[in-house]
Amino acid sequence: MPSAFKKALNSGKFVVTCEVAPAKGTNLENMKHHVELLKDKVDAMNVTDHQSSVMRYPSLGGALTVKELGGEPILQMTCRDRNRLALQADLLFASSRGINNVLCLTGDSVMLGDHKEAKPVFDLESSQLLKTIRRLESGKDLAGNDLDGGVKFCAGAIVTPEAKPIEPQLIKFEKKIEAGAEFIQTQAVYDLENFKKFMEYASQFPVKILAGIILLTSAAMARFMNKNVAGVFVPQNLIDEMASAPKGGALNKGIEIAGRMIRQIKEEKICDGVHIMAIGKEEKVVDIMQAAGL
Repeated sequence: MPSAFKKALNSGKFVVTCEVAPAKGTNLENMKHHVELLKDKVDAMNVTDHQSSVMRYPSLGGALTVKELGGEPILQMTCRDRNRLALQADLLFASSRGINNVLCLTGDSVMLGDHKEAKPVFDLESSQLLKTIRRLESGKDLAGNDLDGGVKFCAGAIVTPEAKPIEPQLIKFEKKIEAGAEFIQTQAVYDLENFKKFMEYASQFPVKILAGIILLTSAAMARFMNKNVAGVFVPQNLIDEMASAPKGGALNKGIEIAGRMIRQIKEEKICDGVHIMAIGKEEKVVDIMQAAGL
């Protein structure tokens, strides 16, 4: 049976997903609060997998928590930390517990995180992980052995429409679709005119595209991302708009901007939905959706 998220993707509706971050420890109360707040308002919730290479409660455990609380989880899986045996085992476990949506990621460098001495694995990369999922669905593991009990996933990946040059991203995009990606969640999009150009290219492929929207909390945050985050570009007019917010009003201005962008994406039918990332401020997803008229 298709997952609720896959049904939403195939329904033709404007799909909304968001992220919830697992705790740095075993106290899950804050995460549970966010799940309870959002579970009936979004189509699915991504559970991040040691985002930015910072060690946290596992994405698999977080996805189980989302499901236990009545939400629809999307399990993020990075190839950075596990070899092909561990990745396949986690996929079997997830499937056996009714977690049927997976976002396949290669993973950030450990040098970005809080365990710089960690040994990166990268036995597979995201396209190979997608192929692994389709292999498991055929009843075989990567070594060609038969499985006793199958799996079925709605599997996706990411793309960075703001990357410069864009050509390597387009090659990866096509490779991920060939490997079996059913949906694509983009990295942060702020320049919608540029995103429309990407969508002219992407619309020829049989895949659902969800535009990534990261909540801006200050002009300084926007400048930092432009300088330090590859593939993210916040146009100067948005930085100026953030900077013009009254004292204490930058967050509300960021919510206004995010809502405005989502409304335009929906009204102009630019893509199939949005993926909202309110990093560290997940409770503001509701405000963003209200600002977007959702």
